Amino acid sequence: MPGRSISIILVILCAAPLLGKDIRIVTTTSDLKSIVEAVGGDHVSVNSIANGKQDPHFIEARPSYMIQLRKADLFIRIGLELERGWESLVLEGSRNRKIQIGSAGHLDVSSNIERLEVPVGEISRAMGDVHPLGNPHYWLDPYNGRKIALTIANTLGAMDPENAADYAANAAAFSRQIDMAMFGIPADESMWQQQLSGELVPTEAGWHALMAPHRGKKVVTYHRSWTYFLRRFGLVSAGELESKPGIAPSPGHLKDLIESMNDSDVPVLIVASFKSNKAPDLVATKTGVKVVKVPYSTHGNAAADTYIAMIDQVVRQVAAAFNSSEGD
Repeated sequence: MPGRSISIILVILCAAPLLGKDIRIVTTTSDLKSIVEAVGGDHVSVNSIANGKQDPHFIEARPSYMIQLRKADLFIRIGLELERGWESLVLEGSRNRKIQIGSAGHLDVSSNIERLEVPVGEISRAMGDVHPLGNPHYWLDPYNGRKIALTIANTLGAMDPENAADYAANAAAFSRQIDMAMFGIPADESMWQQQLSGELVPTEAGWHALMAPHRGKKVVTYHRSWTYFLRRFGLVSAGELESKPGIAPSPGHLKDLIESMNDSDVPVLIVASFKSNKAPDLVATKTGVKVVKVPYSTHGNAAADTYIAMIDQVVRQVAAAFNSSEGD
C-alpha cells in the first residue's frame, strides 16, 4: 500500500532529530535571542518577537510574527505568564503544530528557575497584573542567565544530537563569561551562593565588586520587574511607582510614596528605558532621588548589544547612581 508507506515515512521524518541543517528558532524576547545565539552558534538561526525597547508584557499579535513562527523548529519563551497577553494568539495563528504548548518544539526556559514572589491565596484582577506562577523577570539576575543557557543547550542537544557537544561547550563558555563579568575571576556554584548571602568578600573587579559596597541600600523601581536583580545584589525594595503591578502611577500613590521616601534614605530609582519620564521626574524633583534609566532587555540601548552587555550596563549605571548620591 504505497500511500500508507509514504504517510509512515513522513511521520518518521517529522519526529526525527534535525540533522545537517540550521535549527530555525523564534524567541519571545531579545535576551533569549542573545543567549540562543551564544549557545547555538552556527547551528541555529534566530529571530525575536520583542525587541529590547519594548515591554514584553504588551506585544501586539501581528500577522508577521505568525509567519515567522510558521517555519520555526523551536519556539522559546520566558514563561511564568510574561507573554500571556499575546503568545497564544501568535502560536495559534502560525498553524505550526511543532511549536505549540506541550510540543517538543516549545521551550519554556523558566523550568529550572527559582521563582520569587509566588502569590499565596486567591488572586483577582483588583490586585493588578499579578502573575500566579511567580515574578517572571528572572533574567535580570545574571545567575539565571547561566541557567537559561544550560536549558537551551540541553534542548538543542536533544533536537540535534550530532552537534550536542557544541551546544554544551558553548553553554559552558557562556557561563564562564558571566562568571568572569561577575567576579573578575573563574567561579563555581559556591561563589554564587556566598555572594547571594553576602558572605563573599568582593574581588577587585566585576559586578560583585561594584555592587557590594551598596548592599542593604534602598531603591524604588517603576514596575516590580527588578526583584531578582535586587535580591542578587542585596538591595532593598522601598516600593514601586505603580500603585499596583501593571497599573499606571496615580497621584495619590505617588504622594504617599514621596512622603515615605523623604522619611527614609532612598538614593536610587530604577526605571526601564521604555518607561515614561513623567512620574520618575516628579518623584526626583520632590525627593532628590537619582533616576537611573537602564536597558531592561538586550538592545534596550546601543551599548546593550548582548545579554551580558545589558546586565553590565544595568550594574554600572546603578552603582554609579549610588556613588553619585553619596557625593551629594
